[in-house]
Amino acid sequence: MIEMNKLVLVNYCHPDCVPLKNIMRLSKEEAFQLAKELSDTHPETTAFYRFSDFDNYYSLRKTQDEYLYNEFVKLGGKPKTEHPLSFVLEGSNYLSEWFGNGIETRIPLNIIDEKHISFTFGDSGAEYGKNGYVKVLTTQDLRNILAEQNGDFDDFLDSIGKHYVEVQLWSDEYIG
Repeated sequence: MIEMNKLVLVNYCHPDCVPLKNIMRLSKEEAFQLAKELSDTHPETTAFYRFSDFDNYYSLRKTQDEYLYNEFVKLGGKPKTEHPLSFVLEGSNYLSEWFGNGIETRIPLNIIDEKHISFTFGDSGAEYGKNGYVKVLTTQDLRNILAEQNGDFDDFLDSIGKHYVEVQLWSDEYIG
């Protein structure tokens, strides 16, 4: 059985970046400049390949974040930021490698107010980009789904066919 009060949020950051930042929180000019810098200096790095076509990435990400924000508000969420910080639940070797096995930040799920956090199964950006839609879950939604699961968290991920559960943290007060 998966115990919600023991789950942890994990944020991955490439070794050459500053942890717990969101490029969408920069001005458009600063975001484009940083994206070019990162894609030019790290062309082999998976985490930055998306920045090589930043015009499309920026537009998609802006629309996606607005969609996630609005869906979360409809579900009763009270976001304190326009663009969330992204985490995954319980970590992901897949994403750790994707971000060059860089800096990991861990936050216990049980310290986060449910009004400040949402979840999606897998990469919200990829799903939104493919379908124009992604199912946003509240903490209670996730609690209900996990309560029906047998096995551990890895078994759960296998059952939904995803590498991870993405977490959108809509408040910076938990990152100290």
